[in-house]
Amino acid sequence: MKDSDISKEGSSFIQILPAVPAGISPDLEPPVQLKPPRMDQPFVIGAVESGMGKIPRVSPILKWEDRLGTIKARWGINRMHYMVDPGLYAIGEPLPQSPVFVTANYKMSFDCLREVLGSLNSWILVLDTKGINVWCAAGKGTFGTEELVRRIQATGLEKVVEHRELILPQLGAPGVAASAVKRRSKFRVVYGPIQAEDIPSFMNAGKKATPEMRRKTFTFLERAVLIPIELIAALKPLAGVLVVLFILGGLIGSGSFWSGAWNHGFPAALAILLGVGMGAVAHPLLLPYVPGRAFALKGLILGAAGAFLLFSGAGGFGGISGGEKISLTFIILALSAFLAMNFTGASTYTSLSGVKKEMRWAVPLEIAGGGAGVLLWLGALVLKF
Repeated sequence: MKDSDISKEGSSFIQILPAVPAGISPDLEPPVQLKPPRMDQPFVIGAVESGMGKIPRVSPILKWEDRLGTIKARWGINRMHYMVDPGLYAIGEPLPQSPVFVTANYKMSFDCLREVLGSLNSWILVLDTKGINVWCAAGKGTFGTEELVRRIQATGLEKVVEHRELILPQLGAPGVAASAVKRRSKFRVVYGPIQAEDIPSFMNAGKKATPEMRRKTFTFLERAVLIPIELIAALKPLAGVLVVLFILGGLIGSGSFWSGAWNHGFPAALAILLGVGMGAVAHPLLLPYVPGRAFALKGLILGAAGAFLLFSGAGGFGGISGGEKISLTFIILALSAFLAMNFTGASTYTSLSGVKKEMRWAVPLEIAGGGAGVLLWLGALVLKF
């Protein structure tokens, strides 16, 4: 998604407002009944009295359990259940005049916000995004107008604060129509900076963002932290394939079972791992430097480089047959290209239309290349070419 897209209010969505029953003013929608956040969540350290009763107060200090939870989520462990209760929270000693920040109920997003708000007495309104981060949830619609309005009504926010202003993360803009929120809830939307760490400076400047605060970076480290989840997602379905290839090498390859498994099955399994490594690891790290605009093409280039190194003398597998080299090269190229293309969903400078266009031509070629590689490999073992 381009920077110019994420700064527009609701640029990706057409909001269709629900019909209002007869006899009810359009500006006064029916009240919503939702469960308040639990007080026994580990990060809750007390309560703040408000016009709506007790509001959970959260700690701005992240414990080792929070850090460990982040690490586990990045490796795909408990990822889809790493969330907090949606609703209204307090941090510090907020007053009715204190600002209200809106975030997703993905715990990593919530933790990031509460940590930087340690010096600001504030309210935090957490939307139910089903455990998805702000940017992705905005694209899916869960961080959107409907959920925001519903959460404002359910928490009775108008009785907690005297002002009518919400500070939303800029990356949530594609899912929120600010004009609709104002019309339906009387709360005005203000978009804060992209990075949570810039919030104190943003507030000190009178809620004015610098151009740097509006631009999403995608540095080496920002790309690197995305690798574990991409890697795990790729290896899980391929684990059984590695075992099958090793066994088939022993059963079909020349010599005894173990000799065939080592000389034919092991190189095939290693080719799979190399394809994964080039597409899911090397590609994110080298993304800006690999030639080509299409991610699939970048993965193809990296896969070709990996295959050359594997089957050259330096790789130690130069002795396998030519048929096996060709077949395994096809597999490496297909895997690397597919996994590199899969990274479009994590990149900051791809567009939905561009991704769809690339998938239309790349996916069929990747399937055909991978399938041809497997068939050629089996043929090379059976026919000894």
